[in-house]
Amino acid sequence: MSADQSQDLTTGPLLGHFRKLAIPAAIGMLFSTLYNVVDVYWAGRLSTDAQAGLAIGFQAFFIMMAVGFGLSSAMSALVSNAKGKKDNRAARQLTAQGISFGLIATASLMVIGWFGGPELIKLVSEPGAYRDAATGYFRWLLFSLPGFMMAYGTNGVLQAHGDTKTLQRGLMGAFFLNVGLNPLLMFGIPGVWGGMGFNGIALATVISQTGVMIWVITRVFDLEIMDRVKRAEFVPDLRTFKAITAQMLPASTAMMVMFISGFVVQFALKGFGEHAIAAYGIALRIEQILLLPVLGMTMALLPMVGQNFGAEAYDRVRAALFLCWKLGFAMTVIATPALWFGGRYAMGVFTNDPAVIEVGVSYLRVDSFLFPIYMMLFSINSLLQGLKRPIWTLWISIYRQGIGVALFIWVFIALLGFDVWGVWLGIGTAVTSGWVIAMFVARRVARQEMPA
Repeated sequence: MSADQSQDLTTGPLLGHFRKLAIPAAIGMLFSTLYNVVDVYWAGRLSTDAQAGLAIGFQAFFIMMAVGFGLSSAMSALVSNAKGKKDNRAARQLTAQGISFGLIATASLMVIGWFGGPELIKLVSEPGAYRDAATGYFRWLLFSLPGFMMAYGTNGVLQAHGDTKTLQRGLMGAFFLNVGLNPLLMFGIPGVWGGMGFNGIALATVISQTGVMIWVITRVFDLEIMDRVKRAEFVPDLRTFKAITAQMLPASTAMMVMFISGFVVQFALKGFGEHAIAAYGIALRIEQILLLPVLGMTMALLPMVGQNFGAEAYDRVRAALFLCWKLGFAMTVIATPALWFGGRYAMGVFTNDPAVIEVGVSYLRVDSFLFPIYMMLFSINSLLQGLKRPIWTLWISIYRQGIGVALFIWVFIALLGFDVWGVWLGIGTAVTSGWVIAMFVARRVARQEMPA
C-alpha cells in the first residue's frame, strides 16, 4: 500500500487535509466532465438531433447511476466512521460486503434499464430522429453500468481512507482514451470499416469506464485492511446489507430525484423545440466545469466529517464545515462573473446554432447567481452523510428537485406566461427555497448529534 493512500483525518491542520483531498477529487471530476464534453462535441459534429439525443439518453442512464453514487457515499460514511473508531475489522467487512452489494445491484439495474429506459425516454421526447438517437445510445450505454457502479461504489472505500487520487488517475486515463475512441468508433477507418456512427460514443464509454473499474478495485484490494480478507466475507450478510442500504438509500434516492428533475426540465423544454433541449445539455456541462472545485471540496468534507464524528471530535467537524464554506465563497468570486460574461463564448465552442446559443446563455446567467447556494447545499449533504443522518438529504432533495422544480416551472410558464426563462427561474426558485430548508435542518441535526 502506498504511503499516501490512507490518511488519519482526525489530527493535523484542516486546510492541509482539504488540499490533499479536494484537489485530486476536483481534478478527477474535471476529467470526468471533460469526458462528457468530448461526447457532446462529437455528437455536435453529427447534428443538433444527436446532441439532444445524447442529453436525454445520458439523463436516463444516470437515473440508474444514482445507485452507484449513493453506494459511494454510503461506503465513505460507514468505512470512515469505522476508521475513526480504529476498527479495521469492521472496515474490512463493510468493504467486502459493499463489493457484493454493488455486483447484485448492477445486475438488477441492467435488466430494469433495458426494458424501462426506452419508455422513460418516450416521456420527455417527441417521435423522430433525436428520440431514436437517445434510445440507441442508452441501450449501448447500459453495458458501461458495471464500470460506473463498481468504480464509484468502491471508490467510497478509498475516499474513507483519504485517497482521492486513485479515481482521479482512472478518470484522467478514461478521458484520454475517450478522445481517441470517439472518432475511431464513430467514423471507423477509411477503406477498412465504416464505424458505428452516434452509437460509437456509447461503446467508447463502455471500454473506458470498464478500465476505470478494474483500476479502482485493484487499489481497494491493496489497502491494508484487505490483507486478511477471506472469501466468506463476500457472502451477502443481511445485517450488513441493511446497514449499507440504510445509508445508501436516502443518498441514492436524492440523486435519483435530481436526475428525474432533469427530466422534468426536459419535459418543459420540449415545448420550445429540440434546440432548447440541446442547449440545456450543453449548458449543464459548462456549469459542471465551474462547479468542479466546489464538488471536490464538498466531497473532501464527507470523510473529514465521518472520521472526526467517529472519533467524537465534534469541534473539528464544525470547523471543517465552516472552512469549507469560506473556501466556497472565495470560489464564487471567480465563478459567478465567468458564467455571466463567458457563457456565450463557451456555448459557441459546442455549437454554431444561434438558437441553441441564446437559450444556453439564458440558463447560465440565471445559474451564475445560484453558484454559492449550490456550494452550501452540497456541503450540507456531506455533513449529513458524515453524521450518519442521510435521510435528511432525501427530504431536502424531494422538495427542491422533485416538488419545487415542477411546481415553480409550472407557475412561471403556465400561470405567468414566461417563455424558456420560466424554466430557469423555476429552477432558481426551487434551489433557493431548498437552501433555506437545508440550513435549518443542518443546524438542528448538528445540535442533536454533536453536543457542545
